[in-house]
Amino acid sequence: MKKLIVLSLSMSLFFGCGAIQNMKKQQKGTLAGTAGGALLGAAVSKGSVWGILAGAAVGGVAGNLIGKKMDTQARELTQAVPTAEVNRVGEGINMTFDSSLAFKINSAELSSSYLQDLSAAAQVFKSYPDTNILIEGHTDDSGAAEYNYALSERRAKSVSNYFISQGISASRLTTKWFGETQPKYPNDDASREKNRRVELAIYANDAMVGEAKSGKLD
Repeated sequence: MKKLIVLSLSMSLFFGCGAIQNMKKQQKGTLAGTAGGALLGAAVSKGSVWGILAGAAVGGVAGNLIGKKMDTQARELTQAVPTAEVNRVGEGINMTFDSSLAFKINSAELSSSYLQDLSAAAQVFKSYPDTNILIEGHTDDSGAAEYNYALSERRAKSVSNYFISQGISASRLTTKWFGETQPKYPNDDASREKNRRVELAIYANDAMVGEAKSGKLD
């Protein structure tokens, strides 16, 4: 309950910064649905994907320009990787890949289907060099916590290294890992697999923010 209260206060502060005022109607609906559907994950995110996206909000006219560009990128990511969950959050994008297509149990090796999804996403990312990408690795609660922490690190770095091999600049990438500590869904038989995930936050870099503030962002 304390975590949910903290989440509510954090979201209220985020919205109060002008993020909601700068979002289109469809963006507001997407964010509301995302906040409700991923309440558990957001509540325990401890400043990871959700914190990055909230902290990256610029607000005002500049934030609106950034949001419009993120609208376009989100649409392209959805078309390129239809198996992934792509949500516009504030002035950024939250992207979660289908866990069933990603890794085998206890492995950080990228599956062939996952490689196809990552390659398609990389092509979109290369079209938007003025964005940064946070890559997070997560596991379910099967096995020892220490092992899961190390496994989530290997998985996040596997994705990061693959993006680099596809031409994404390493300077754009930040990699984090959390093991089993940040479940987005209950760790039960019906949902445990969904917690074996790699999640991304895509947000404006300093160059995009500067162009937006000067009104030069296309």
